[in-house]
Amino acid sequence: MAERRITSQDVADLAGVSRTTVSFVLNNDTRFSIRPETQQKVHEAASKLGYVPNASARALASNQAKAIGLIMTRDTRYISSDVFLPELIGGLLDSVKLFGISLLIDWVEPGQQLQTYHKLTRAKHIDGMILTISRYDDTGLRVLEESDIPVVLMGTVPQCKLHSVDVDNAASAHKAVEHLLKLGHQQIACITDAPLPYSSAAQRLRGYQQALQSAGISFDETLVRYGDFDAESGYKAMQSLLEHKLEFSAVFAASDNISFGAMAAAREAGLEIPGDLSFVGHDDIPLARFAQPPLTTIRVPAAEIARQSCQLLLELLIDNQTPKRNILLETELVIRNSTKEKEGTNH
Repeated sequence: MAERRITSQDVADLAGVSRTTVSFVLNNDTRFSIRPETQQKVHEAASKLGYVPNASARALASNQAKAIGLIMTRDTRYISSDVFLPELIGGLLDSVKLFGISLLIDWVEPGQQLQTYHKLTRAKHIDGMILTISRYDDTGLRVLEESDIPVVLMGTVPQCKLHSVDVDNAASAHKAVEHLLKLGHQQIACITDAPLPYSSAAQRLRGYQQALQSAGISFDETLVRYGDFDAESGYKAMQSLLEHKLEFSAVFAASDNISFGAMAAAREAGLEIPGDLSFVGHDDIPLARFAQPPLTTIRVPAAEIARQSCQLLLELLIDNQTPKRNILLETELVIRNSTKEKEGTNH
């Protein structure tokens, strides 16, 4: 039997670093600032294993942009109100700093994706791009699939050929609604985090529906409202639910930002949280534990999403023929004081 070929991953495992770091060190890529002690670990591991870098890894050294791009597919009026975005950007900045490269941030106006992606892929300002806030109706994704520039999605779009890093949004929403069901709530309203063309919104709505179905509860579309990223849209959605005199004892708001607005509208209507209405959010942004009351929510590992997106993109810079990877990270239910057992529930 032929002896197994030593790979850069073997060197990375032995040195206790990433595959990307191994490639940068062994190919003497001076664009990336890697600590001397880390370089020494990599060289010692490679020497011990007898590893020699391949030609595709060396090709990275000829790439001169020394920057990656974070591209946001949203109107700029939403960016300032997105309290989750700073966590992602912070995670990316921490990651690129390790390799001495720059992060360029740009945005795509909805409806202009095709033209903007064409321009970005033909420009020489970035070596690769990370695309955040994925949309099902993004007609420009085909351009990115066929381009030579490496691209990683933060989010998932079915049938898309691009690499991606995300959480299982449907499973996360299911977890949130299941918590409410276990507390005895049967009439549960849902406010999405965004319009349904955004993949996270559709996936979280599906998780909400699946949790109800698993509990034998029929889906009631009249209990669903559609948020638009910011707290104001959550506020208006809750007002709409209350104005229609619908019966519900709990709310799954598919982002913490939406939750804040919805909770404010509920309090203005004279409702107590969680006495009259229990709330579960999604994301666990830093402000969630300081809400009144502190918000029960789904913790999304924002910094880890950013780190793995950057790591995957740098690996693609080394070898853009890497088989498609769709990385899904785990989420966690964080129980605080915005939920309680429904009165009259027997366990």
